[in-house]
Amino acid sequence: MLTFSFARIRAGQEDRLRDWLAELATRQDEARQSLAQEGTRHEQLYVLPGAEGAVLVYVMEAEDVQRAYSAYGASQLPIDLEHQAVLAQVLEAPLVIAPLYECSA
Repeated sequence: MLTFSFARIRAGQEDRLRDWLAELATRQDEARQSLAQEGTRHEQLYVLPGAEGAVLVYVMEAEDVQRAYSAYGASQLPIDLEHQAVLAQVLEAPLVIAPLYECSA
């Protein structure tokens, strides 16, 4: 299943988020270990500019999204603990955005 989540980035925190995402790109082995633990096949993160501030868009493909979120939340992997701390620092509350159209085969 493919899922998206959105959160506004706190004012003045976009550079911190971008730095962290660049660091994640250098730690692919750890990131893959985390994905395997979650049952996640693929993830991507985007920063979208906006009139009210930038928004982080998180895209995840997982067999069981709830299981993936639970595994991430319970993870003791250093990369996950760091990721959780950075996101808590740089993000505001998630934005609730429902899809306008969906179709799958």
